[in-house]
Amino acid sequence: MHVIHDSQLDLREIVFVIQSQSNSFHVRQAERRRADLLKQALSLTEKPPVVSLLHSLSDNEGDWSILPLLPHLSYSFGKNSSWIVFLEEETNVKMTKLVQVLAKFDKNKEWFLGKPLHDAESTIIHHYAFAENPSVFKYPDFAAAWALSIPLVVRLANKVKDEPLKSDFTIDLKHEIALYIWDDGRGPHLVAVPELCTEPEDSPQAQHCATTLSTDPPLCGELVDKEEIFVAVKTCQKFHSERVPVIKKTWEKDALFLEYYSDHADPSIPTINLGVPNTERGHCGKTFAILERFLSSAVPKTKWLLVVDDDTLISLSRLQVLLSCYDPSEPVCLGERYGYGLSQGGYSYITGGGGMVFSREAVVQLLNSGCKCYSNDAPDDMVLGMCLNALGLPATHSPLFHQARPEDYARDFLAHQVPISFHKHWNIDPIAVYNKWLKDDWRAKSSDGLNKSAKTEL
Repeated sequence: MHVIHDSQLDLREIVFVIQSQSNSFHVRQAERRRADLLKQALSLTEKPPVVSLLHSLSDNEGDWSILPLLPHLSYSFGKNSSWIVFLEEETNVKMTKLVQVLAKFDKNKEWFLGKPLHDAESTIIHHYAFAENPSVFKYPDFAAAWALSIPLVVRLANKVKDEPLKSDFTIDLKHEIALYIWDDGRGPHLVAVPELCTEPEDSPQAQHCATTLSTDPPLCGELVDKEEIFVAVKTCQKFHSERVPVIKKTWEKDALFLEYYSDHADPSIPTINLGVPNTERGHCGKTFAILERFLSSAVPKTKWLLVVDDDTLISLSRLQVLLSCYDPSEPVCLGERYGYGLSQGGYSYITGGGGMVFSREAVVQLLNSGCKCYSNDAPDDMVLGMCLNALGLPATHSPLFHQARPEDYARDFLAHQVPISFHKHWNIDPIAVYNKWLKDDWRAKSSDGLNKSAKTEL
């Protein structure tokens, strides 16, 4: 057994928090990551560090947003620890190297460490923050791991206790956490740590890295057959000639079962009128009518339902790969997760534009619960989130679904993904975006090494 010779930092002073989720696939992935960390630790020291799974630290649904959990972390680890290191399920850690990196920083000071991302242009998902010069603000790529020193955790925890977190939307957590810590210049900036990486673990560029990304795709078996996915597209008459042709020229051909739902039946597409008047926003009535139709004998019986907008761009072949990791006999609701009022007992939801995926079991439980729209134009994704919350069912997050356009995300963030969806045609050529980002089959991309992004980024 070789011991890390570093008088400054003992391995047990580091607390690892894996940003895990309660869905069974993600629990398995996180447990695998935890086992690897503990195995490495036991080769270095007799007493291993704490490795926690975020979803099991409390019963509060909103604790994936981390800020509400800071008082608990401060109370539990504030006395005997020096660092809290957060990582994702697919983040590989080279323990010895990470300890060496953290030992360079004075653990008695406030530090916020990570691999910096920045916006090339101001973006809707960050509420157009720093519009004058968006690249000036840096926020961490969670996939590379990020760390807070305990003095910072303790101060932030006290702030959370003294000043209630504002109760509104959680959209891009990594940006929002960085903003909260920065605190209009009163708190620390993110410090760039070159050893925190998102390189594939077997890349020659990764030799200096303390963290890398898994190159193995999850062991999930055969991809889900097209016959098991029913696709529902929400549209309306005014977009029949503008948006529907984009779907027909791009991804419609990859669907075996697909229906367009509109306020107007147009046999040339064809569209189906569900008897719900069109609303300018929200579409809750239409979406609930889709859920009911999915369970009826009017459509083929499939294991999965995908609900998209008419300006969603999506790779169904990549979705088939992703869904192989999930058990349709469980109530699965999958997509890009947002939150509302998480610090005050709010709820999580799958944002609609990036595509909402439901297992049949989830649809059965949602409709059996008696949950309903409070109006036809209520926001469908948020109402469904409230329903899930009332049922105690999780909204399962995949960063491969995107509520906005590729240019709305940091380039370095997209660089280690094989994305499944984007949303909106605003100021872009949607067919060109589809061809660039979504066209290729995942398996065809594996020869480029992109299959490594299938990793557990899923």
